[in-house]
Amino acid sequence: MDPFRNTGQPDWDWWGKLWPTPGATLRRLGIDRGTTLAEVGSGDGYFALPAARIVEPAPVYAVDLEADLLAALDDVASAQGIENVHTIRGDARDLDELLPEPVETVLLANAFHGVDDRERLLEAVANSLRPGGSFVVINWADRPREETTLGGEPRGPPTELRAGPDETRNVVLEHGGFAADRALELPPYHYGLVFERER
Repeated sequence: MDPFRNTGQPDWDWWGKLWPTPGATLRRLGIDRGTTLAEVGSGDGYFALPAARIVEPAPVYAVDLEADLLAALDDVASAQGIENVHTIRGDARDLDELLPEPVETVLLANAFHGVDDRERLLEAVANSLRPGGSFVVINWADRPREETTLGGEPRGPPTELRAGPDETRNVVLEHGGFAADRALELPPYHYGLVFERER
């Protein structure tokens, strides 16, 4: 199991400067109460934990390769009394085999640019979704890295790895199983795309 390229886990302070209200971002992307959700590459839970609060009592399945990050997520969830997050260690490219049930939404944040076997991932995502379910991609804009700064330092993946919304949309739709839904700008440096699984 190899991680996606350039998908190291920044700390929460770092993310907090980009997304001071991750729950509001998730709501803009269609996450709502009762939505069953799986986050691919959840890390230590910056999106998975607020998602769990939003969708409660529905489950959030937090999937990652890194056991230590999932342990940290479990610790925070326990400390905050969040009981509907379920951590799963495994390769996102096997998502449909890892999840105990099909879900209504699969979330992939800050990682699509690093996916090497996109066809395999997209097939696993489609197979993990209920008919009509949503695949939500949050990713860095295709701007030069030196322009996406935080605290005066360049942040995010190398420029050559970045995929803008048009490229990402084309890749997802090309592999079949999805229809385009909507696109959102997520300032300062990200975009969101929502795809619907074809019935």
